[in-house]
Amino acid sequence: MTNTAFALLLIGCTLVTFIPRVIPFLVARNFTLSKPIEKWLSYLPVCIFTGLIVENLLQTNGSELGINWNVLIATIPTIFVAAFSKSLLTTVLFGIICMGIVRFIL
Repeated sequence: MTNTAFALLLIGCTLVTFIPRVIPFLVARNFTLSKPIEKWLSYLPVCIFTGLIVENLLQTNGSELGINWNVLIATIPTIFVAAFSKSLLTTVLFGIICMGIVRFIL
């Protein structure tokens, strides 16, 4: 692959990724959402995080369902930080640090 082809591919991939993420925000800023819809949308980050955590927390061994203990060890202190800080950024950073420590030690 030539440098020109690679650059065009990179630009194309950037546009394909960027446009679907930005256009909804540009369109939505011109609308006023009702309070029930705003409240419902406020739960989305919690739902997404829960889905990601549960997906990584549970593991399959053939036909058996088990727990990924490394993820559980990192999740428990992260839940406490989330409950006390109520900050998404703090929780994510602490969770990343916890998982890094667990992977380094275990």
